[in-house]
Amino acid sequence: MEEEKKLTLHGLWISPYSKRVELALKTKGIPFEFVEEDLMNKSPLLLKYNPVHKKVPVLVHNGKPIVESLIILEYIDETWKTGPRLLPEDPYKRARVRFWASFVDQQVFESLKLAFTSDGEVQEKAIKELLEKLKTFEVGMKEFFPDGIASIERTKNLGLLDIVLYSGFGAHKVQEEVLGTKIIDPEKTPLIFSWLTALNELPLVKELTPPHEKLVAVLQFFRNNALKSGAA
Repeated sequence: MEEEKKLTLHGLWISPYSKRVELALKTKGIPFEFVEEDLMNKSPLLLKYNPVHKKVPVLVHNGKPIVESLIILEYIDETWKTGPRLLPEDPYKRARVRFWASFVDQQVFESLKLAFTSDGEVQEKAIKELLEKLKTFEVGMKEFFPDGIASIERTKNLGLLDIVLYSGFGAHKVQEEVLGTKIIDPEKTPLIFSWLTALNELPLVKELTPPHEKLVAVLQFFRNNALKSGAA
């Protein structure tokens, strides 16, 4: 069937996890259809394709769904070997990239999420832990950036770690505005700061980045709702 030959991404424009998949597909020049989902009113297709977690992103290839953003990125890299590779060919280097991508997902993002959904002492602790984890990530990334700085030239061919970092902190100025505190400090984490600066200058990244004011409004709405729910 013609429908089964299509490549479709079910996502959400504000979701950093959906943005990962969009960026990976566009980096490799792979045509796809984007289906915007409403998580308050989940579509029958989303529930069909991801019955376990019922969330985005879901990549549907040849009628078969692939879920979880990091798994989707690896699937894309293994299925479409043309264009820039998202993961290194060397098994050890590939394992190191996977380790740090998992660290960002399981450690850094969890602290960031808690910072957005809490206030008072809980938020202060979450932000402190977030900054400590970012520092750990900064030190670990010197394995990939021996000179301790990233350039636009270095980030032109996007890899998995570039995509993971951008999806979480490409809009760090928006996050800082909503939280009222500095997250990506050019003095404390100069490598991450230079890396994000270089990524945000890439035309493809600019194309996928929503307007600053729109992001601020949505993140503020998300934070306010989370705080109200926590107080209820």
